[in-house]
Amino acid sequence: MSSPFDVLEQYKNTSPLEDPHVGPVTDPYSGLVFYELSHEWGTGVPSYPGDADVIFDHGVKHAQFGVQAFKVRTNFHTGTHMIAPIHMKARTQDLETLDPARYFGNGIILDLRSKSNWDKITAEDLKAAGEIKDGDIVAINTGWHHKYSDSMEYFGEAPGLTIDAAEYLISKNPKFVAIDTPYIDCPCATNLTPHKGMPGPFMKRLVPIYEEKTGRNALEDYPGFYPVGKALAAAGIPVVAQMSGDVDDITGKRATMLATPWKIHRGDACPVRFVAIFDPSGEVRIDRGI
Repeated sequence: MSSPFDVLEQYKNTSPLEDPHVGPVTDPYSGLVFYELSHEWGTGVPSYPGDADVIFDHGVKHAQFGVQAFKVRTNFHTGTHMIAPIHMKARTQDLETLDPARYFGNGIILDLRSKSNWDKITAEDLKAAGEIKDGDIVAINTGWHHKYSDSMEYFGEAPGLTIDAAEYLISKNPKFVAIDTPYIDCPCATNLTPHKGMPGPFMKRLVPIYEEKTGRNALEDYPGFYPVGKALAAAGIPVVAQMSGDVDDITGKRATMLATPWKIHRGDACPVRFVAIFDPSGEVRIDRGI
């Protein structure tokens, strides 16, 4: 008899776990075109080093009761998820108090797929990738979503933003910032590596591997502890991590985007269904409600 833990095996490799490409879906009534920007979520999806796996307990079954229901054990920082400012800074907004208008709006999908292992994404990189308008949702495609797996490379070697990139984004007053990597910071600036007075390291082999592959000192290159995440949090800007799906199809374009978390009191994170919406006719409007 199989168990939920059997599903974990598919994630323990360094190759892509899923074909994230689904293709657009057109609503037959409105003509709106929807693109998926999320990873599949469920038992055993790749979890951050130091965190427990997501487990679905199939406790109510069709064969027994004629209905189905799951119990879930999870860390909310799993899959494609939104991170509220309170995660990185005390006495800031949580998922309950964030303005719902932040979850929906127009924005741009920037092409940073030229970036590779441990590369820095600077303000100049963001400016070169496209025009960010004031109040945009900003989605950053590095191509890293194709490496999604329970692997050293996926969690430990992703590219990340620099503090000047964070400052540039803050100047544009984005509704939220999305990225297809596990962290918006470089992994060496997280709890995967040792930082004085901070938890971790949860990936003890990362610093030696970084220094072996690059010939540089990881903590000299990345002395801060989540500096980008903290800067965005201090500015009240949520972050969506681990974007995926059809993002390659719409990279470089402008779109309407939507990502809605649960309304959780003091909630610091929650998985989201992240989508991009296009209106080919330019005629669709929100109902006036009268």
